[in-house]
Amino acid sequence: MKQAVIKITGMTCAACAARIEKKVKKLPGIMDVNVNFAIEKLTAEYSPDSISLTDIIEAVRGAGYDVKLNRSEYAVTGMTCAACANRIERALKKLPAVLSVNVNIALSKLTVEAVEGISEQEIIQAVENAGYQAETITTQSRGSDKEQEAREKETASQQRLFLFSAVLSAPLIFLMAAEMLMWDHYIPRILFNKYFQMALATPVQFYAGFQFYRDAYIALRHGGANMSVLVAMGTSAAYFFSMYHTIVAEGPVYFETSAILITLIILGKLLEAISKGRTSEAIRKLMGLQAKTARVVKNGQEVDVPMEEVAVGDIVSVRPGEKIPVDGIITEGNSAVDESMLTGESLPVDKKPGDKVIGATINKFGAFRFQAAKVGKDTALAQIIQIVEDAQGSKAPIQRMADVISGFFVPAVIGIAVITFAVWYFILLPGHVETALLNATAVLVIACPCALGLATPTSIMVGTGRAAELGILFKGGEHLEKTHQVKAIILDKTGTITKGMPELTDVISVMPGLSEEELLLFVISVEQFSEHPLAQAIVQGGNKQGLSTEAIDNFVSIPGAGVTAEVRGKRVIAGTRRLMKERGISYEANLSQVEELEAAGKTAMFVAIDGKLAGLIAVADTVKESALEAISELQAMGLEVWMITGDNRRTAEAIGRQVGIKNILAEVLPENKAEQVKRLKSEGKIVAMVGDGINDAPALATADVGIAMGTGTDVAIEAGDVTLIRGDLRGIVTAIRLSRATMANIKQNLFWALFYNVVGIPISAAGLLSPMIAGSAMAFSSVSVVANALRLRRVKL
Repeated sequence: MKQAVIKITGMTCAACAARIEKKVKKLPGIMDVNVNFAIEKLTAEYSPDSISLTDIIEAVRGAGYDVKLNRSEYAVTGMTCAACANRIERALKKLPAVLSVNVNIALSKLTVEAVEGISEQEIIQAVENAGYQAETITTQSRGSDKEQEAREKETASQQRLFLFSAVLSAPLIFLMAAEMLMWDHYIPRILFNKYFQMALATPVQFYAGFQFYRDAYIALRHGGANMSVLVAMGTSAAYFFSMYHTIVAEGPVYFETSAILITLIILGKLLEAISKGRTSEAIRKLMGLQAKTARVVKNGQEVDVPMEEVAVGDIVSVRPGEKIPVDGIITEGNSAVDESMLTGESLPVDKKPGDKVIGATINKFGAFRFQAAKVGKDTALAQIIQIVEDAQGSKAPIQRMADVISGFFVPAVIGIAVITFAVWYFILLPGHVETALLNATAVLVIACPCALGLATPTSIMVGTGRAAELGILFKGGEHLEKTHQVKAIILDKTGTITKGMPELTDVISVMPGLSEEELLLFVISVEQFSEHPLAQAIVQGGNKQGLSTEAIDNFVSIPGAGVTAEVRGKRVIAGTRRLMKERGISYEANLSQVEELEAAGKTAMFVAIDGKLAGLIAVADTVKESALEAISELQAMGLEVWMITGDNRRTAEAIGRQVGIKNILAEVLPENKAEQVKRLKSEGKIVAMVGDGINDAPALATADVGIAMGTGTDVAIEAGDVTLIRGDLRGIVTAIRLSRATMANIKQNLFWALFYNVVGIPISAAGLLSPMIAGSAMAFSSVSVVANALRLRRVKL
């Protein structure tokens, strides 16, 4: 039996606790469960053979509540290949409180999600028991100098070991080259001395190569095998065979083989460490945008404080040329702010009291003060950094294949090496132990599980980092992979294709004795409490004409249809023709006027007073400048483009003509948008949905890929898999192209990693490659994978 303690959110009374208890008790394997409403915790005793922690959490969520998980990150040292990552994952998943584990070998980072009941020290201990070292990454140290120092320390260590082994191996390399070229008369006699060769090779074998012995021992002690096992076996075979022929019996020696192999492999690890550091440049650039201090107003005085000390509600002063430290709302002063780091707009944006400002943007001209609204991890930049880090640390589905192969790779290579030795020693050249040993060594050292392990994560890291620099946030590797498969894309009209800032254009009265001004007064009064963009545009249009809203009674909003309320004792209805029809109001005589307005791309609404049609109100929303270009490119890429809107078909088709979209889904109620997404998915299409509003969130979540406009609501952004920070439709084109380029890059990496091993191992087994050539090939295979991934930074989009 095991015990789980789970933090629950969303409970409002004891009845909630009882409902959760009842739901969880029904699960098989639950022996006892108690939900404490006061401390918001569930404690359950369960049999892990019958039920998992995930099942319990899903039961809680199925009851309508949520679970608070502890998410922690750790820097891991000692990993050499994908097999190491798999071993750490297995060790941590044995802990009862751990829900999910993700090890990123390219970042040397571990991310753990767990319920309460387990400490960070327990997680670190589990990693150490698996044979590796782990250190907690705090919010402050994430992406900071601490991580940079760790990378630099690793690079410096490999550089030192390479120089040490290169100096001692140089005479052996000269000896080997001179003998191959038959330059015996140029070789100093001392180099022919076996004891001198052993003296040079021994420090290389056991000092520079100690890391391989250590890692191999740890891996084998914990029931696994990795690249270090192959290196240690191959070089040890050559070294100890040579030592035997030096001290015990007369025979050929291969000290140069072991020493040069270790030198080349360390060089490969050095170049790999340098290259891997470059893959996380995007995070470092984003971190570099943050201000280091803030000027907070305290007791009437301006005081410079570290960023970490700024609290919500503080009044912060900003002078010309300074970075805005956190997100907030201007309370006094005016200025122009450069927001290009977030929006991509090169022109500064004018700011006045009441306007929002975003941390890390630059104040250009005026001085102002603002009230801090979001600080620390809640700022826009911090959330962007977190999304990019999460994406870089996530696994794409395509990586599962590499993980499966890596699990069997090293044991298979060892088996092939043993067979190679046996075939050469017993069959091909009976009794020739030197040839059999060298060929087996070549098999061991040419195999490279690191290339397989790095093939996917390095490309994901570079791809998501490049995307962030372009204002595109992929929330995970799976979304980056899925995006390249999209065949149909649905674009919401308002706020996505159009600017989402409609304006009042026409006021037409059809009721005798009712002026257009009076009609507009009635309409803005009933629309004042509606949150719909069209309603707000009408109210703003009336205000511009000097009209003020009046008090109303019995306001009712009818989603997707309109509003109704009482103004001056009269029942006023404003909305669609469907609403008019439902209320029994005749409008047919004025359809021609409506059609003219809709043909011009305007949205026309009917207004009825006391059961009779009183007039028409028209509003127009202008198309974004980038819409036509972006949609044309999407269609040229072979995508099926659809537009979805709650507007009537005539208006929708007018907007569709402006941007070149023929597939129109008009008069779709907010709750039905997700149904339209499901319909296209049922036709076997991979569907992307692009939207920016609250009513788009269900459709974004339903789509295979939900793309949220960063200029939209937080709910839409949360529901989306991809966020376009700048709200530019061309970002969709870039996102799809980058996804395609990244997936092509991953497939190239996987192909070469597999091809390299599939071809290299048999050639080595056949005796056609010397161990030195095999070792150098292995050393540079990982570097080539990382270098190929880095090409994504320069790919044309």
